[in-house]
Amino acid sequence: MNIDALVAEIGSTTTVVNAFDNLDSNPRFLGSGFSPTTVLEGDVTIGLQKAIDDLKQKIGVSELIAKETFASSSAAGGLKMSVHGLVYDMTVKAAKEAALGAGANIKMVTSGLLDEYQLKEILEMPLNIIMISGGVDYGERITAIENAKKIAAMRRNIPVIYAGNIQNQTVIQSIFKQYGQLDYLYLSKNVYPKIDVLEVEDTRKLIQDAFEKHIIHAPGMEKVKEIINESIIPTPGAVLEAAILLESEIGDLVTIDIGGATTDVHSVTKGKEEIEKILISPEPFAKRTVEGDLGVYINKDNIIDIIGIDRLKQQLKLSDSAWVAMMDHYQAIPNIDQIPLTERLAQEAMIQALGRHCGKLVNMYTASGKTTYAEGKDLSNVKYLIATGGALTRLPNKESIIRNALAEKNKLLLLPPASTTILVDNDYIMASLGVLSKKHPNAALQLLKQSLGIR
Repeated sequence: MNIDALVAEIGSTTTVVNAFDNLDSNPRFLGSGFSPTTVLEGDVTIGLQKAIDDLKQKIGVSELIAKETFASSSAAGGLKMSVHGLVYDMTVKAAKEAALGAGANIKMVTSGLLDEYQLKEILEMPLNIIMISGGVDYGERITAIENAKKIAAMRRNIPVIYAGNIQNQTVIQSIFKQYGQLDYLYLSKNVYPKIDVLEVEDTRKLIQDAFEKHIIHAPGMEKVKEIINESIIPTPGAVLEAAILLESEIGDLVTIDIGGATTDVHSVTKGKEEIEKILISPEPFAKRTVEGDLGVYINKDNIIDIIGIDRLKQQLKLSDSAWVAMMDHYQAIPNIDQIPLTERLAQEAMIQALGRHCGKLVNMYTASGKTTYAEGKDLSNVKYLIATGGALTRLPNKESIIRNALAEKNKLLLLPPASTTILVDNDYIMASLGVLSKKHPNAALQLLKQSLGIR
């Protein structure tokens, strides 16, 4: 069978392959195949091929030939980055937003000149990309230049993205050339070109380009180009790409992805005009946060601690012995008896993750009276909440989980309204469509609307 595209999602534990056809006319989602990821076995293509074989069996064909093959990856820790800027609340924050938006797992953040201890940490850390920022355009220069010298001198042979004062670009190039690292240097627009101005889109795309070019050098990923002949981007970045595409069609939205280990929130909204007027620092139009302590399996104990064991047992009507038995046999994919617990954990993960992602109103008392200002991302203008990921697409009471989480009240938090329309990624293909949108945006948008039930 000949089809238009296969899109693989290579996760830390599972590899999924989705098949699509008729991309130029009436796009169709054909189905999904699954396999354990084999990156730790030294060859990710083993798991990829097994997922393709599973897909062939499910759709009832003996042969499957795709014109184009794409992938997103979060295997082996995904895209691991460090970020080094000048002032934490300015250039460092801007660089972090660009890295998170690209789908990065940020392992280290520094501000100011790097010291010998930080340099040792960078040298020993398993990083895929290093980012240097610092200084508004035609402003402070020395910090970024000195940090560039120290990082280039390490000769780590991994991509380094410079996204600081554009006046430094020629100097930075000459530094990396001196240390034989010029092939690894990527120059971007400044992520913080003026005071209170964030411009992260160019850098976000450049990070994904660098990831795609160098991911094949990661352990176990060397043979990935044997099967994948088109784009490879980080899976969280792919979800944000899909969210940005969808916002252009339906308006302000937030996407929630609750997994076994983490909860990701992606928002694409400018917020309300009245909030923007009192915002004390800029926020990106498209923002991602990842909560590494909120997961319904690996990090379930963190969520249980937030809720409280006694309260949780009372809510679920569990005796002490029933609670112990459930904890002893709790599974990544819950059985019918464990589903109520997983649903309650997912609800709390969503409440906490939204509360951390959104901004807040702050009251300040001065000699002239009380003044209210806003800080962080304003979600109060969001019209749609998109649910993706295993928990929010597969649990039976997913809409109740979301609605209960949205009903949580805190008048100081800039949360989505309780009336927000809920859309569920029923086919669980949002990440795949984010990758596909790089080359086929119209088809990706149509397929996404189909999965979300938008007519």
